[in-house]
Amino acid sequence: MPNFNTAHLVGRYHFPALFQESGLAVAHRQRKRIESSFMARSADVVIIGAGIVGSSIAYHLTEAGLKNVLIIERETRQGLGSTGKSMGGVRAQFATEVNIRMSLHSIPFFERFEEATGHPSGYKPHGYLFMANNPWHMNYLRKNCARQKSLGLKNVHLLSTDEIRQILPQLRSDDIIGGSLCSTDGFVDPDSVMTGFMSRAIDRGAELWRGTQVTGIYTDHATVSGVLTSKGGVSAPVVVNAAGAWGAGVARMAGVDLPVEPLRRMLIPTEPFPGLPERLPMMIDMSTGWHFRQEGLGLLMAWAHPDEQPGFRTDFDPAYIEKSLTHAAARVPAFADLEVNPRRCWAGLYEMSPDHHAILGPSPDVSGFFFANGFSGHGVMHSPATGRILADLILHGETNVIDAKDLNVQRFAEGRAIEETAIL
Repeated sequence: MPNFNTAHLVGRYHFPALFQESGLAVAHRQRKRIESSFMARSADVVIIGAGIVGSSIAYHLTEAGLKNVLIIERETRQGLGSTGKSMGGVRAQFATEVNIRMSLHSIPFFERFEEATGHPSGYKPHGYLFMANNPWHMNYLRKNCARQKSLGLKNVHLLSTDEIRQILPQLRSDDIIGGSLCSTDGFVDPDSVMTGFMSRAIDRGAELWRGTQVTGIYTDHATVSGVLTSKGGVSAPVVVNAAGAWGAGVARMAGVDLPVEPLRRMLIPTEPFPGLPERLPMMIDMSTGWHFRQEGLGLLMAWAHPDEQPGFRTDFDPAYIEKSLTHAAARVPAFADLEVNPRRCWAGLYEMSPDHHAILGPSPDVSGFFFANGFSGHGVMHSPATGRILADLILHGETNVIDAKDLNVQRFAEGRAIEETAIL
């Protein structure tokens, strides 16, 4: 079976260069042989990637009545990509309207997730607390808070320094001038959410292929007609790219460019630390970007290293621990006594788009090829909205969750990028 990864368009399919060298007649015969021998099955929609985003899309398609949905996962089990490495945060405290709207759809869905899927989401509405250290930060939070409220977010409000100190008395607050807190922000269990979405989709008729590599995408005159996998070919009029940090490579199989690149993010769980309030929000120090939340009896800390370069690095750098603990002790002096076991730390990948917003919707170059990519760290929290939006666009060509044009891939070429500055 040919390898379609380095494909060039010949006739109906993307074929490797070796077929071109043999001439169009040979390529035509090879094409017919593949078409007749390797179509393992047909599907109405093929979703490449069975993480939380692909699972949500499958759930929403089957909820809308589409049963013949095939989800293809290259790993032998789900959640080994970015989903399983996520911090699990969910928030509506964003700077742009489209991200706020996606959160306003997603967070209530997490609240009723078990009723919808039969699985718990692990949703804990402990809040997100952004701490401002200068007038610019505070003005930024004030503007964001006004925009969030204007769009319907009811539980966000500004805090004084004294109010922040009451939440975490151990905090060093001499340079904090205020902050913002949304009580419905919080955390979910990404693995449980992914499992709930997928299990319900399978109950409704979807099929999941694990341990299956997609090696090519069939097109016919710039129209999708299926995929080639390690289990054979699958004919389908719609293919969804939900491959996370690997999405650009999947897009190349269809002959299109996708401006998404992987960026490593590292997380540090601490050993148990006594003396903290029973219920803490996610605490974000805007002076450094260092943030933490409770995880069991300890903490889960993260910090976006400014020198991190794009690439598929998923190794954990032990030097990151000392840098993060320095930020921790500077903000909460008692955290100088935090203990960390490096073997429990991990790294995952963000899938970064140029404007830190998702890329959702149909490709303008290949009909039937859809993007669900570029979430820039917000894939878990926006997974309910993403699934609904993609299902709407596939089945109806429009959605009422957001203005779909805001997140289409054409925005970059057309000068419509919308920069999200509230990135952790």
